[in-house]
Amino acid sequence: MASHRRPKQPSRARVTVLTTAAAAAVAFSSQAANAAPSEKPSKDEVKAKVDKLYEEAEQATEKYNGAKEKQEKLQKEISTIQDNVARGQEELNELRDSLGLAAASQYRTGSIDPSVQLFLSANPEDYLDKASTLDQLSSQQVEALKKVQEKQRELAQERAEASEKLKDLASTRTELGKKKKEVQGKLSSAQKLLNTLSAAEKAALAAEQNRASRTSERDALTADVPPGSGRAAAAFAFAQSQLGKPYVYGATGMSSYDCSGLTSRAYAAAGVQIPRTSEAQTGAGTKIYSVSQLKVGDLVFFFNDLHHVGLYAGNGQIIHAPRTGTVVRYESMDTIGGPFMFGVRV
Repeated sequence: MASHRRPKQPSRARVTVLTTAAAAAVAFSSQAANAAPSEKPSKDEVKAKVDKLYEEAEQATEKYNGAKEKQEKLQKEISTIQDNVARGQEELNELRDSLGLAAASQYRTGSIDPSVQLFLSANPEDYLDKASTLDQLSSQQVEALKKVQEKQRELAQERAEASEKLKDLASTRTELGKKKKEVQGKLSSAQKLLNTLSAAEKAALAAEQNRASRTSERDALTADVPPGSGRAAAAFAFAQSQLGKPYVYGATGMSSYDCSGLTSRAYAAAGVQIPRTSEAQTGAGTKIYSVSQLKVGDLVFFFNDLHHVGLYAGNGQIIHAPRTGTVVRYESMDTIGGPFMFGVRV
């Protein structure tokens, strides 16, 4: 006969532990669910982070522009040297040919004089250094041989210079690639942040920017500020004609610009060549440290490292290409995001 035992009941202590653990799990889940929405940054927080990334991207952009400009300069210099080497080699060949004809003529007559021996020598320079040989050569022969030696030295120097510049070009291209990757990384991070915003939040940010730009344009156009020189006025007029065109890093127009691309193209349109990068543009004229002394068309620089530049528009406003996602526009100097450092009158 089977025995019937009552199932063992869990102890009160065990029940209490299990109940407490279950309650804690429910509470944690509830807290996590409630906390999740608050972890999403606000529109203003996203804007602040995006603005910081755009500033860092612009810093990298100006370094990218500098490396690109250096690369183009080196390529031109190398091309010039290579052309000079090619021409020099032709001249050297002609000089050698003329001496070769002399050698052939003397060989046929059975008398190879010291000048031809010198030409055929394994080391003409050592041979030429011998005073006894010089005494036996005519002045015309000495001059011809010296021309050969001088041309050889020139070609050796130019080839060495070209070799060094090619090394510099290779390192510059490496730097250019790194800066391009850095810019693209910053812009990608900024875009990911912007993608966390709702359509309504994105529209609100765009509306804020448009209102600020319209206000700045109105303030600039109603300002009583003296224009700069004729060329400064022409540069400013060009910048006005580019309003609304998008910011693209590394661009110099005509369909898009970055900050220094706009200012360099504006002054080029006025007949003045200024450097490509914002930092280099600081040396394009006379520095002006007081905003009250600025004139329309003056270059204006911002941030301690001078990575941003625009054109003064009057009444504390500028025309500039701000950053990715924006267009060439008017903006108050107070909202650039970095301190005004000085202006430059080109």
